[in-house]
Amino acid sequence: MKNTRTRSFIAGMLMANSAPHLATAAAGRRHLTPLAGKQSGPAVNGIWSAMNIAGAVLLLRADRGKLIRRWDDDLLAFGTGYLVIAAWMAGSERMFSTNHG
Repeated sequence: MKNTRTRSFIAGMLMANSAPHLATAAAGRRHLTPLAGKQSGPAVNGIWSAMNIAGAVLLLRADRGKLIRRWDDDLLAFGTGYLVIAAWMAGSERMFSTNHG
């Protein structure tokens, strides 16, 4: 991916997706992951969260050859990606009750 805005947007999505899985792992609960389905326990959620964080970091550091000390419009793209996934997760959970009774 050459476009830094696209990488930042996807990194934001990955970071947003990592949050509920990290919380699930810390709380010792179950939460759907692609690794083990609906019955994914805390360890699997911890692994999935770490994979999402690692992917986001790799995307954000893809241009590390350039010495950029401040965010530019990439921060807006990152935040937009985060909000898009957060809204999608909240809406889909509300409609389909995938992870709660």
